[in-house]
Amino acid sequence: MTAREQEEYSALRTTIRERGTARVWTFLLGIVAWAALTMATATLASSPLAVLLPLLILVATFEAVVTLYVGVERIGRYLQVFYEDDDEPSGAVPAAATRKWEHAASSFGRPAGAIGVDALFSIVFLLATLFNFAPVLVTNPIAAEVVFVGGAHLLFVLRIIVARAAAARQHTVDLARFQELKPGR
Repeated sequence: MTAREQEEYSALRTTIRERGTARVWTFLLGIVAWAALTMATATLASSPLAVLLPLLILVATFEAVVTLYVGVERIGRYLQVFYEDDDEPSGAVPAAATRKWEHAASSFGRPAGAIGVDALFSIVFLLATLFNFAPVLVTNPIAAEVVFVGGAHLLFVLRIIVARAAAARQHTVDLARFQELKPGR
């Protein structure tokens, strides 16, 4: 591995670590901001439309979490394809034996009986969306308000479901694309 390659590899591993941490903090701070705004809206606002502002914060937080997750996964697949060579002869010692993390993580999967991890926090976002809509029902809304505000909430629920499904496929899609881009394959 050249010095430039080692520097790139180290920088990308650092980026993965930092973005992984940023994703969790973005989620926590976004949920706290959403909760505070939801409480203020429920207490002070009389219009059902007022819940759209906390929904916007919830949506922005989710999109930030998704963006960080996708970036980390994509960098991981890049490292897997361009820095972890599977073409070494059987029994040969890799040039850098420590560079097999991405392959090991990909192969590991989810063992039977292991706890599932929701990297997008989608269950929490779905529950928060439900709680965000609840104040609408206690303000005696007219049908048009329920349809408009409820529609906005349903669109966000759909976005969460689509993002979760896309995240489940992303690993395979990114891996295949980087393999196409790798010279000599």
